[in-house]
Amino acid sequence: MKRRAFQLSMAAAAIAFSTSAFAQAKWDLATAYPATNFHTVNISQFAADVDKASGGKLKITVHPNAALFKAPEIKRAVQGGQAQAGEILLVNYQNEWQLFGADGLPFVADSYDEAAKLWKVQRPMLEKKLAEQGMMVLFAVPWPPQGVYSKKPLNSAADLKGIKWRAYSPATARIAELVGAQPVTVQAAEVSQAFATGVTESMMSSGSTGADAKLYEHVKYWYDTQAWLPKNALLVNKKAFDGLDKPTQDAVIKAAADAEARGWEASKKANTESLDKLKAGGMQILPAPAQLSADMKKVGDTMLKEWLDKAGPEGQALVDAFRK
Repeated sequence: MKRRAFQLSMAAAAIAFSTSAFAQAKWDLATAYPATNFHTVNISQFAADVDKASGGKLKITVHPNAALFKAPEIKRAVQGGQAQAGEILLVNYQNEWQLFGADGLPFVADSYDEAAKLWKVQRPMLEKKLAEQGMMVLFAVPWPPQGVYSKKPLNSAADLKGIKWRAYSPATARIAELVGAQPVTVQAAEVSQAFATGVTESMMSSGSTGADAKLYEHVKYWYDTQAWLPKNALLVNKKAFDGLDKPTQDAVIKAAADAEARGWEASKKANTESLDKLKAGGMQILPAPAQLSADMKKVGDTMLKEWLDKAGPEGQALVDAFRK
């Protein structure tokens, strides 16, 4: 009888141990943006939702402001399992696979509705690619529409000739080349310092990035070109996800769907609020002059052609599906 009781208690201990493996699940989530940025706020809410829905079985620690890994290192860190999850700006990885850069093509998807349509087409292709690399995409949220920051007034692309232009992706570097500006690579966490010290004088970015970096202290003008809405995507290591029990996996997927819907709304709100902040700080928020718009449209046409040449049939399929 005693032996039976001992066997039962050992079996119970084994069950407790196996479930405690799930209870112990802890993820590190790397992101390059400040804790106050709407993307990071949304991700922190996602982590809290997962904790609650999983009954504490999965704890996700969010590491903002490139504290865990710098922006260009995050994807590799998630792929290699140094971080279980990470947020990346998709366009940063265009050189690796052209379709990562689809939402950085100027004037292809230039509104929230168009960006949502593009994501619907892009997502299945992205999921297939990431699966080959041992990862999954949980959700994606766009930045507000991109405009041009400049220390001096602009009337046309000719005014950008020779100017030091912040490049943060292959597309933004190519824009610099096409307008005759000098591309300078500057990560999001260093934008304020770069403008303060004259390392860069102009860039194409959202109002949100400028508000985060308090650019009104160094820059006078922002032109609303509505060029594109690049997306941040939250990636997760597939092994880490597969190591969760089914109810916890379901909790993650549900929290991710909620975060995507909430994030798109937060982006729209951030667009209005950040432009108000820039204005209040003394920056002039202006519509793009007709010549600047026309010049940038031409740049966009060139870049789309170049992108399609590199992306091949896969890229053409994406653009065709998007334009249906």
